Amino acid sequence: MIGIDGARARILAGLVAVGPETVALAEALGRITAAPVLARLTLPPADVSAMDGYAVRVAEARAGATLRLIGSAPAGHPFAGAMAAGETVRIFTGSFLPDGADAVLLQEDAEAVGERVVVRETVRPGQHIRRKGQDFTEASTVIPAGRRLGPRDIGLAAAANHPWLAVHRRPRIAILATGDEIALPGEKVPAGGIVSSNAHALAAMVIALGGTPIILPIAPDDIDAIARGADGARGADLLVTTGGASVGDHDLVQAGLARRGLAVDFWKIAMRPGKPLMFGQLGDMPVLGLPGNPVSAFICALLFLRPALLRLAGLADAPLPLEPAQTKTPLRANDRRFDFLRAVLERNQDGALLAEAFAVQDSAMQASLARADALILRPPHAPAVEAGGVVEILRFERLGL
Repeated sequence: MIGIDGARARILAGLVAVGPETVALAEALGRITAAPVLARLTLPPADVSAMDGYAVRVAEARAGATLRLIGSAPAGHPFAGAMAAGETVRIFTGSFLPDGADAVLLQEDAEAVGERVVVRETVRPGQHIRRKGQDFTEASTVIPAGRRLGPRDIGLAAAANHPWLAVHRRPRIAILATGDEIALPGEKVPAGGIVSSNAHALAAMVIALGGTPIILPIAPDDIDAIARGADGARGADLLVTTGGASVGDHDLVQAGLARRGLAVDFWKIAMRPGKPLMFGQLGDMPVLGLPGNPVSAFICALLFLRPALLRLAGLADAPLPLEPAQTKTPLRANDRRFDFLRAVLERNQDGALLAEAFAVQDSAMQASLARADALILRPPHAPAVEAGGVVEILRFERLGL
């Protein structure tokens, strides 16, 4: 068995971002930039007013002075001429500063009487002016390559005059569930069987992470059927299998994929739940074999499918957002496997974050997985922790899951 960090490193080592595509700005939210976004203009394009008021010359705009109002320049309608000595122009937030002006007198610091404006407060040099290029200049990088685009980035790209953006296409993740005992939701469940949930949970995770899932037909426990099932993954960027990743009498994924040329990198990992994890290469396509138990499959996907998909999508790194919490109940010492305990969270009267692990951590119990707020991480050989002790947790909501 290998450790979690080593397994993740080996999975990511051979993965590169998928190719780029150009999408409309309105479709770019959540996508990863495939190239730097360069400004197509300068913002502000000129010195502009940051407030409503009057364009003035600092040398003349002292308390008690009277200036002659010669015009108005609303935003989008620059003043056509230039200000001479003793003159002022009415301007507004976003108005271009007229030639000859070097500051803005706030409207509440002035008294306008007809064509005269009396200065009530002395103006400072450069007061209330946004300088040309203060935000960004033409050809400067406003968004780097490899950034996941959020709403603020979309606004910035729009301000930089980009109606289209180059982003990495969504990785295509093929999902192959295996096993004689599983049936699709809504179908008749065979005697001794269960409803297949892994493929749908994984597909939902792929969508949440920005990929495109391809759910393949369920492959029964038959070497040839598994090989044929893998044929449906051609063109995918990653094949994920669930169930049959070990080497028992009915664990046939490795044998089935071997008929299509699978080269196994590793299988079995020192974690709980999720020991029977397999990774390999099927031609140019990486293959991640997850356990069949639903909780094991989900947690393994969280730890290994998530960083793999995000690497394919264009993110260089996707560390887990771990944080501390106090355990509400005692935790016993851990053995040599990394343990992930489902837990619910609450805050005590002092505002401290408390994590309470479920008493039963069976890897087939999906209801507790759905109810859980977080996972408590217990490294190999971690000592016992009394109630109130500090542990590391991973909140699902911080992952968008």
